[in-house]
Amino acid sequence: MQLHDLVDAVTGDEPPMRRTADDIVAAGRRAERRRRAGFASAGAAGLVVVAVAGAFTLPTLGVERDTAGSPAPAVAAASRPAGAVWPTAAPFTFTFQGYDAGTLHVQDPIVTSTAYQIASVYSDRHTSNDKPMTAAEAEALGDAAGDRKKATGGKPSLWAYLTVYRPGAFDPAGIRNGRKVTVAGHRAVQATLPVGLDPKNPIDAGNKLFAWEYADNAWAAVTSISSDRVTPSFADLGGLVDGLKPHRPTPALVPFTVGYLPAGYLPLQTGTHAMPGLSGIATARAGDYGGATYIRPAAPTSGLTAPYDAVEGGIRDGFHIFVLPSTSANQSPEPGTTRCQQVPKRRMREAGFAVGDFCNVWSADGTVVLQVSATGLGDTLPWTELEKIAKGITVADVGDESTWTPAATALRP
Repeated sequence: MQLHDLVDAVTGDEPPMRRTADDIVAAGRRAERRRRAGFASAGAAGLVVVAVAGAFTLPTLGVERDTAGSPAPAVAAASRPAGAVWPTAAPFTFTFQGYDAGTLHVQDPIVTSTAYQIASVYSDRHTSNDKPMTAAEAEALGDAAGDRKKATGGKPSLWAYLTVYRPGAFDPAGIRNGRKVTVAGHRAVQATLPVGLDPKNPIDAGNKLFAWEYADNAWAAVTSISSDRVTPSFADLGGLVDGLKPHRPTPALVPFTVGYLPAGYLPLQTGTHAMPGLSGIATARAGDYGGATYIRPAAPTSGLTAPYDAVEGGIRDGFHIFVLPSTSANQSPEPGTTRCQQVPKRRMREAGFAVGDFCNVWSADGTVVLQVSATGLGDTLPWTELEKIAKGITVADVGDESTWTPAATALRP
């Protein structure tokens, strides 16, 4: 299953413009079935609302007071964190590395933004959902979450990530009904999240948020969506506190440079060896090369309680850039071809799918595809602008990271 498989299913193996609106709606329904099979878990039914072309969104992160999870271990209070000094670093920079904490394993961060960086978190006791299933695998499993558990050897499923916010970016008071605790001398807050992370749904003890102040006015937060109500526990998540240490700032690299941007659009977040934002975290082991999300106007860099794309419709006007291997697309490669697609949005919205126009640019040998898409980000850019953006992008040698460019430079003409 690919996060962008709705567009790929729509355009399939024949020229995109030959498809009728009915074909597109039918393809969208098939892709949605594959999406549910690939990402559903017993603890978070409907966890992912996937827009076309890789935009990954979650409903609003409202939370209630925890009544089922065990509290994180508290120690004698220290109102401010102490210890390692975190260096000042510009946006789109990595400042920590992966580390282990008991049965939990934080990976190296792969996503950056103007306000945070994000890393996947794996567990010895769970199977991660961040390795996409093929369409055939998803169709074979069907929509039952129990089938997913059987297919992974009986382990519960887990989708978890650590977001390390820049100083002043995270607002712990914004976590509704969060419980204040102290862990390893750090101020912290924990909360249990509703089913599907939708505040209209009841609380699910398997969905947890644990945040702590790792430096003065700087917070990190781990979000854990598990099909097991008990694990990881808040005590497990609290074990991540001591392991988070500063590392030499390293610019996030992307395998492309842009040559044209429509007026007013600014880079928001990136993915290195991944798609940008939570799309990249959701498919961290998909083998994608990189990407970026742009927004207009600039997003706030304070008062945050979750990543920018953790809220459906949180980005009202923007577009994505993806650089992917052709194996990540359901479309047949079109070597050396640039093809833009106008999508019948009204019919797709009637069918319940968020769709925007997009452009694909295939490498000369057809092994790499560059995609520019406005899907899920307001769909305000017409395909003519998306085409100008796509044609102005220069893709580096995806197999040679020495040819890649720091995001702060690459994302501006």
